[in-house]
Amino acid sequence: MRAPAIVIQRPLRAALFALASSLSLSLWLPLAALAQASADHAGHAMPAASATPGVAAPAMDHSKMDHSKMDHSTMGSSTKDSAKPPAAGPSMDMGAMMKSMQGGTPPPDARDPDAYADGLTHGPMPGMDMADNDAYTHVLLNQFELFKGRDGSGQALDAQAWFGTDRNKLWLKASGERSGGRLGATRLEGLWNHAIAAYWGLQTGIRHDVGDGPSRTWAAFGVQGLAPYWFEVEATAYAGPRGRTALRLEAEYELLLTQRLILQPDVEVNLYGKNDPERGIGRGVSDIDVGLRLRYEITRKFAPYVGVVYSRKFGNTASYARAAGERVSDTQVVAGIRIWF
Repeated sequence: MRAPAIVIQRPLRAALFALASSLSLSLWLPLAALAQASADHAGHAMPAASATPGVAAPAMDHSKMDHSKMDHSTMGSSTKDSAKPPAAGPSMDMGAMMKSMQGGTPPPDARDPDAYADGLTHGPMPGMDMADNDAYTHVLLNQFELFKGRDGSGQALDAQAWFGTDRNKLWLKASGERSGGRLGATRLEGLWNHAIAAYWGLQTGIRHDVGDGPSRTWAAFGVQGLAPYWFEVEATAYAGPRGRTALRLEAEYELLLTQRLILQPDVEVNLYGKNDPERGIGRGVSDIDVGLRLRYEITRKFAPYVGVVYSRKFGNTASYARAAGERVSDTQVVAGIRIWF
């Protein structure tokens, strides 16, 4: 049997033809607009697009274009705007702009700190000074006491004072005793103290000994500071005329039983490089003093105390003491006050 033929009516054929035409126009119009915009941008005529749908336009050879004759001032403008001449304005000097950005001649007040301060000038600010630049004074009577022992009784003093900044100070020290109405061995020192580390200072200066024989003068060099675990330490070496040398070591510690009741042990050792019979000093370890004092701080600056001190002489120093009818060792009971300001 023969298949029935499909007959497309005339109105249906017309509708299909109209649809195909509209699709072709919708694809062709954007391509034509893009080609026209490219032609306006380049400043020369674009080859006409192929009138035949589906046939590509011939490719443009940019290598043969003369770009020097193109007018870029109307780039991006519409056809109506491109007919107008460009607006007049100052030309941009790119060289001058780059020079101003990368150097050039600075204004005469470029390094003046007050040029843009609205009349305010640099000056000191009260209350903003660093405290380590200020000079202070401190006086300490560490031991100002009466003592009584088997060899007799008397008064003893151990004091020091300093004036200066945190970095450099003039440091004065005095230590000695008086017994039986006469001055005993007394040490006076004037030192320059220079901070070398936290809590430590390097000290150099002179020492002068009086009492118990002819006076002696020494050059002094040592350190003083706060050792770990809060031990206050002094170590000073001395050199004098005729080859005399000496070394003094001292340490003390403050044990707070309460906030006001404080137990203070201390020890001092003296060594000498040669004999000095006129002052009763022998070579080597000469003497040692060990003290234990208990004070009560009525205020931080004023504290009475009581204590006990043991002293002993060694070597030739002990021999000189025996020859003079003195004891080699002695234990003293002391009472005094500690003051600082």
